[in-house]
Amino acid sequence: MQPAGAVVVTWNAEEQIGVCLDALLAQGVTDVVVVDNASEDGTVAQVRRRPAVRLIANPWNRGFAAAANQGIEALDAPCVLLINPDAELLTPLDAMRQACCLPGVAAVGGKLLDRQGRPQAGFMLRRFPTPAALISELFGLNRLWPANPINRRFRCLDLDPDAPGEVEQPAGAFLMLRREVWRELGGFEESFYPLWFEDVDWLRRAQMAGYRILYEPRVVARHLGAGCVRKMSWEQRQYAWYDNLFRYVARHFSSAGSRTVLAAGILATAVRGAGGLVRAGLPAARVYARIIQTAARRLLGGDRQGLNYGGHGRAEQFAGGSS
Repeated sequence: MQPAGAVVVTWNAEEQIGVCLDALLAQGVTDVVVVDNASEDGTVAQVRRRPAVRLIANPWNRGFAAAANQGIEALDAPCVLLINPDAELLTPLDAMRQACCLPGVAAVGGKLLDRQGRPQAGFMLRRFPTPAALISELFGLNRLWPANPINRRFRCLDLDPDAPGEVEQPAGAFLMLRREVWRELGGFEESFYPLWFEDVDWLRRAQMAGYRILYEPRVVARHLGAGCVRKMSWEQRQYAWYDNLFRYVARHFSSAGSRTVLAAGILATAVRGAGGLVRAGLPAARVYARIIQTAARRLLGGDRQGLNYGGHGRAEQFAGGSS
């Protein structure tokens, strides 16, 4: 059985990438590709210190989806592990690789542990978002009342983290894909720029095409979380998350569901914008106003592209891992 390959997408991950790569190599993953999205720190130098690892250094930030597609295309392995640079593989990949080769399987997720060794419940496994789940997110209900029934279902808080089985949405931070299915589905949708929801979109398309998605808890990684996200400004995080949420909704929800979520997004963002004006002044209010404008255009059918990040290569562009 041909071993799995691995792809790591980086953006300013100098502090984490060495541990990630050393762990992959120590666990016998010999075909590793790093796709760097124009890091401005020492990430590329760290990769080059490990000659067994192949490096694709993009001259500008292509976003996570495009970089992941580059890495997978560069490999010949039938199964490819996507792993974030802030994740450390703790076990061999054999069980995940075997599960990925089962008939009808498109992808397999593994168990993610936090710094204290606890399963990252609510992150490592989720169900596909519904209008109710996203509205709860938009209004902050899931943060204020994490145990509410909608959130428990969405974040799979009812599942045993030690039980393997069929799931819907394992985290893209630690996800093995069957390469032939990735190609059949056209890869990751690169309009999800710079990151967020591209993995959810791909898994949803795989499920709609009749493929199964599995969870294999015997394969484990330690995941620090939000590695590249911490390098983004607050404004960048807000733009990216809302824009790609709206894009996912437009692609996968019914017209009624999409319009309901967009309307909720406008209302929830207006409330946050008013609070932001009081706490942080005009800069925060401008961010929320821009998000409202985008949601309104989508709601009225006049904007299918979402927020404008400008031309490639600008300093405001970023991505390096599906946090």
